[in-house]
Amino acid sequence: MDVPRINTPTAPTLNPPAEPGRPAANGVAFGDVLKDSLAQVDRLQHDADHAIRDLASGGTTTLHDTMLAVEKAELSFRLMMQVRNKIVEAYQEVLRMQV
Repeated sequence: MDVPRINTPTAPTLNPPAEPGRPAANGVAFGDVLKDSLAQVDRLQHDADHAIRDLASGGTTTLHDTMLAVEKAELSFRLMMQVRNKIVEAYQEVLRMQV
C-alpha cells in the first residue's frame, strides 16, 4: 500500500515582512498558504467521505484504508482548528494593544 506524504511545512526564514497585499520575499503570501492548507483539509475530508461510501457500498476499499483516510482527515482538521485558534488569539492580542 502506498501512503502519500502529507505536505510538511518548510523551515521559517527571517525575511522582512512584506507589505500588506504583497507576497513575502519567498514569493508566497500568508493568505495563499492558508487557502492551500484549507483546500488540502477539504480534499482529505472528501477523500474520507468517498472511502466511507465505497466501503459501505461493497467497493474495493478496505476497512484499513477507510480508517486511515478518516484519521488523516480528522488529524488535519484538528491541526487546522489549532492554527485558527492561534490566529484568533493573535488578532485579539493586536486589538488589545494600545497605540
